[in-house]
Amino acid sequence: MNDNNSITKHQLDNGKYVRYTTEQVEALERVYAECPKPSSLRRQQLIRECPILSNIEPKQIKVWFQNRRCREKQRKESSRLQTVNKKLSAMNKLLMEENDRLQKQVSQLVCENGYMRQQMHTGSAATDASCESVVNTPQHSLRDATNPAGLLSIAEETLAEFLSKATGTAVDWVQMPGMKPGPDSVGIFAISQSCSGVAARACGLVSLEPTKIVEILKDRPSWFRDCRSLEVFTMFPAGNGGTIELVYMQTFAPTTLAPARDFWTLRYTTSLDNGSLVVCERSLSGSGAGPNPAAVAQFVRGEMLPSGYLIRPCEGGGSVIHIVDHLNLEAWSVPEVLRPLYESSKVVAQKMTIAALRYIRQIAQESSGEVVYGLGRQPAVLRTLSQRLSRGFNDAINGFSDDGWSLMNCDGVEDVIIAVNSTKNLNNSMNPSNSISYLGGILCAKASMLFQDVPPAVLVRFLREHRSEWADFNVDAYSAASVKANSCNTYPGMRPTRFTGSQIIMPLGHTIEHEEMLEVVRLEGHALGQEDPFTSRDIHLLQLCNGIDENAVGACSELVFAPIDEMFPDDAPLVPSGFRIIPLDPKSGGGKNALVTTHRTLDLTSSLDVTPANNHGSTDLSTCQTSRSVLTIAFQFPFENNLAESVATMARQYVRSVINSVQRVAMAISPSGLSPCVGPKPSPTSPEAVTLAQWICQSYTYHLGADLLSSGSLVGDSLLKDLWQHQDAILCCSLKSLPVFTFANQAGLDMLETTLVSLQDITLDKIFDDSGRKALVPEFAKIMQQGYAHLPGGICMSTMGRHITYEQAVAWKVLAADESTVHCLAFSFVNWSFV
Repeated sequence: MNDNNSITKHQLDNGKYVRYTTEQVEALERVYAECPKPSSLRRQQLIRECPILSNIEPKQIKVWFQNRRCREKQRKESSRLQTVNKKLSAMNKLLMEENDRLQKQVSQLVCENGYMRQQMHTGSAATDASCESVVNTPQHSLRDATNPAGLLSIAEETLAEFLSKATGTAVDWVQMPGMKPGPDSVGIFAISQSCSGVAARACGLVSLEPTKIVEILKDRPSWFRDCRSLEVFTMFPAGNGGTIELVYMQTFAPTTLAPARDFWTLRYTTSLDNGSLVVCERSLSGSGAGPNPAAVAQFVRGEMLPSGYLIRPCEGGGSVIHIVDHLNLEAWSVPEVLRPLYESSKVVAQKMTIAALRYIRQIAQESSGEVVYGLGRQPAVLRTLSQRLSRGFNDAINGFSDDGWSLMNCDGVEDVIIAVNSTKNLNNSMNPSNSISYLGGILCAKASMLFQDVPPAVLVRFLREHRSEWADFNVDAYSAASVKANSCNTYPGMRPTRFTGSQIIMPLGHTIEHEEMLEVVRLEGHALGQEDPFTSRDIHLLQLCNGIDENAVGACSELVFAPIDEMFPDDAPLVPSGFRIIPLDPKSGGGKNALVTTHRTLDLTSSLDVTPANNHGSTDLSTCQTSRSVLTIAFQFPFENNLAESVATMARQYVRSVINSVQRVAMAISPSGLSPCVGPKPSPTSPEAVTLAQWICQSYTYHLGADLLSSGSLVGDSLLKDLWQHQDAILCCSLKSLPVFTFANQAGLDMLETTLVSLQDITLDKIFDDSGRKALVPEFAKIMQQGYAHLPGGICMSTMGRHITYEQAVAWKVLAADESTVHCLAFSFVNWSFV
């Protein structure tokens, strides 16, 4: 009898119902609490130990536990469904409110349209104030802020204007591109279409209480990565249960090409008659005091138009939250090429509005125990590590003088900027045992450049997965040695080491939508020479990666990392370096067509050229645009005082080398001159690739007596295209003592999670474990003797360490045109998939 069927049955004893006494039920419940599914021996033991159960048969005890488990299962399912129903009801109410707002907006637009038509017919210049759709924000002088009454007046006006944006039609909101609302969506997102400044709006359901949400959102540095500091200078009660605060906030500049921003604002926290909490904020005119007047000179004053948060409690728990961010970022103060970044509502939406809602949902899921992280780290600790990486990287990019940064040997024409901070070292005040006191300071080499037609997500994903293409492991080793308290004190700081080029990525955690990942990267290294030949010289990096979703409009892509000790504590010192790529609005086009998704094969070798697939049919050129992005690189190096010049020279040369490598990769993935609207994945089409494809297919037929491709009559480019798109993973490796892969079709690259760029760095033994390698060795003799071998199904590994299963594999010799020279070995992995 199973659990599902027994729920409708009663315990029977010789055809009669068994009625349990209260004492019997209590005894059974105590056992159930310890073991919901006791074994037969445990049930017999229970009868012996509990005299009050002596008249109950073991079979009846078994049925009781089955029914009890069914009741528990039903109770949990009922509770879950009630929770889901409450959430759906709250979301339905939110959608109905949004629908009402949109209907009002449509009515207002119809009114404005009719009014404009009337004006065109009459030629009148009169204005109907009732159809005005934009709230004119009055300017508030410092005299308003000299007394509480003036501040309260400003606060009430700010509240009214914020609510008209959050739930009204004061701003013409349009749906955020790429963020469609739905049952699985984080929330409803919109951006301004035509208003002064840049604005974004979000609303969603969060399973936290309003007071907790207010506490989180007011702590802006905890979730807004661009926030450098926030200080409340004055706070006093508003007389109606609310509070008024005068706030000074500094934000980081995203690149070395523009100055940072600061804001001097009034923040008003209050409650509404319906129980909702509101936090609204707006800029005050005037300079506003700061912690250091000299530091304020490094910033451009931005303007915050009425913005804020509306949090309404839901029945049964949780809250509905509305977020509005409306800014004027003074785009005039940056180079013209960067102005789209400061005039884009999509960027504000990604950096502030969506980030705030995602952070709150992350906290809510962590509080409910839904989030599980690796390596035994608590969610709060991992959030702190992510924030420290991001903040350290922003510090390096901005190099504020009040933090101790100064330029080193700067003549104004250097492509790589060298900044030094002698007041900043790796001393750890939280844990002195983790401090490194011998260092003289931190040196930063940084540069920014513009790219055209380079998808930021694709580029960052490549930099993350193929570090050997751009990094110098000996430089990584020098940085890694600096974070160890007992490391050697000489430049370049490492014993001779050979690095294999392979990396193992170990996930620590990720956000709920996987837009950000925190991981530990292990770079394999071994000592050279006779000293400790078997000693591991592995390097470990703490790495933060975000923005690798190509469909996230307006999101920047980052790869930030810092060397760490293998068993790094939660308060380990971090010296972050990395890359940031920020998309700029296209020169032409926009809307839903503003995204260019590029699937380019990253082939940087001379023998395999990447060309576009044929474009069959016409293409609407109006949907194609030239996309631009700005790349910022910043690498930090600890140094000792007597080695500052040497480290500066090394850092400048290294960053230039990294720039050259990144430019080389960018050229490979850029579809410049090609239609971005072409869908199919391109294949290598060089003469060498075509010849190799012919040899692979002809040799397969020669040895196995069958065609590798279903269309066996194809030749030339058509044959290569079919081989490239073949569903099985086909790989070729050299005939050397240590076979190295030389070619793979698209399925092969997907299986190994690599590209043609890095394929030649992968040896055959790297994709098999010990048992796989042992099984492969005897097959080589068979392959060389009869020309082919069928390999049984098994497990191999991708370059990212993921396990792959395959149904079977075939290996054969690839013969050159004379059919006597063995060119390489080919493998075909059939029906492979990730475990």
